[in-house]
Amino acid sequence: MGLTLVQSITYWLSEHPSIVNFRWSPTQSWGSTWSFVITAISSYVVLATTLNLVLVLIKRRRPLPLGPIPAVHSLAMALISAVIFTGILLSAAAEIRDTRWFWRRTKTTTPLQWLLCFPLGTRPSGRVFFWSYIFYLSRFLHLFRTFFAILRRRKLTFFRLFNHSILIFMSFLWLEFSQSFQVLAILLTTLLYSVVYGYRFWTAIGLPSACFPFVVNCQVLLLGCNLLCHFGVLLLHFLRGGCNGMGAWGFNSVLNGAILLLFLRFYVKMYFTRKKSTLENLNLEAKSKTLIIPLSDNSHFAFGLTFRDELCGGFFNDWNTAQPIAEHFQ
Repeated sequence: MGLTLVQSITYWLSEHPSIVNFRWSPTQSWGSTWSFVITAISSYVVLATTLNLVLVLIKRRRPLPLGPIPAVHSLAMALISAVIFTGILLSAAAEIRDTRWFWRRTKTTTPLQWLLCFPLGTRPSGRVFFWSYIFYLSRFLHLFRTFFAILRRRKLTFFRLFNHSILIFMSFLWLEFSQSFQVLAILLTTLLYSVVYGYRFWTAIGLPSACFPFVVNCQVLLLGCNLLCHFGVLLLHFLRGGCNGMGAWGFNSVLNGAILLLFLRFYVKMYFTRKKSTLENLNLEAKSKTLIIPLSDNSHFAFGLTFRDELCGGFFNDWNTAQPIAEHFQ
């Protein structure tokens, strides 16, 4: 029974003819043209800006009730990310198994090298590119979070629009130029997204949240892993005679660097702002919650009761504080 289930999952996620015979082309793949991706990104920016402007003009300050929609969206994104992660993992294993014989003609010797550095001449077809295509399409579903944030009357930032737009464009470049490193990038991203969106669903239905900025820390972890992998790609490119799609990789690296700088700027600002706020709150609580213990007739010793801050490190104890900042990054 268990073996049959595994075989069935493997077939549907890596051996189905639609997956094995996939080919990225304008005639076979929806959304695979430059005009489509440029129009889609432009429409997203215009719609988000217009909606935000309309709510500002009508002086709508209170959040609009969205009901269970954000929670359902988070659950759907967690499941989709988990399926993509499983699919590309099985597909990568199958591609490595089927193409090892070809590696003798290249300087690729290990699966890790293949994951980081596609051989020159790699075409956007087959299993892993099918899941790269599904990942590209799933990027558009992430855009709904921008509109959720606007309707909740959270600040629409340049970083949010830039981040979502660039992530869609980079996913398009992966397919268009058969860029190296994309398999590993999708594995890392979908694994983290399945956890992050699962956590968002968890908190959206009223279950307790973490006492630290969970989403932001996950994003920092993802950016750190991507940075290390980019160094690996660059090293293999010069040592192994070249990797496929390095032009797109260079552009991708510049965009990733811009996102990383903006992210670190927000993260540092967030940390010091919250640290200052925590110190002020500690001072207020120390004054309002002081336990006076007499040590002698004329002296006393004060103990501030700040157990919750001590337990959570005084850092993002409340998800309502962390959420607006974390919203910048998704």
